[in-house]
Amino acid sequence: MTTIEIGRTLRAGTTGFVVGCRVSQIDAPSFGALVRVPLEAGYQIYGLLYDIHIDDDGLVRQLVTAEGIDEAVIADNRVNRNVPIEMSVLAVGYQQDGQVFHLLPPRPALSLDAIYLCDDEELRNFTSAGRFGYFRHILRANDLPVGDLLAAHLNQVQDVQVKAGNEKWALEATQELIVLLRDDYATLMSVISTLADAVPEAWNGVR
Repeated sequence: MTTIEIGRTLRAGTTGFVVGCRVSQIDAPSFGALVRVPLEAGYQIYGLLYDIHIDDDGLVRQLVTAEGIDEAVIADNRVNRNVPIEMSVLAVGYQQDGQVFHLLPPRPALSLDAIYLCDDEELRNFTSAGRFGYFRHILRANDLPVGDLLAAHLNQVQDVQVKAGNEKWALEATQELIVLLRDDYATLMSVISTLADAVPEAWNGVR
């Protein structure tokens, strides 16, 4: 499994959690990435990163109005800043004793639990389990940019699945989304429009 730690939990609930990290850790994760929180033996939580938030602090407020800021001062502020970068994660499943479930985790993460970026094998194993059951967690998150989140996620997974010989994964995922959203035309059109731009191979096979 990957050893890339991207941060630690600040707060958590059943449906998701917020991760705090240093600036030096921000290069690894990206919008739509699948992450995991290993807890006790045989149990870990999976989630999709849907927001990266950088708050200001007192020093930053002073520096933005200054002229000719030295690059060394900017670098020092970014490396040694006391306010962490926050990343919000939507819970989409869990693993128990080696089996992946696309259900909400029975127990949330705890404060300061380490969060890891899933590698290609973990991403493939999670998205291949069941029949896209985790999509419902994304679709019911009305306050999130659902279309963009799905597009970013499918784009990342498609590359991994193609390398494993499953070239139709994105197409099957898109077909499942159409079924799930058949009674919500507005959301369906928004999602399909975004997928057509970000993952054209998924949409071309549907038309």
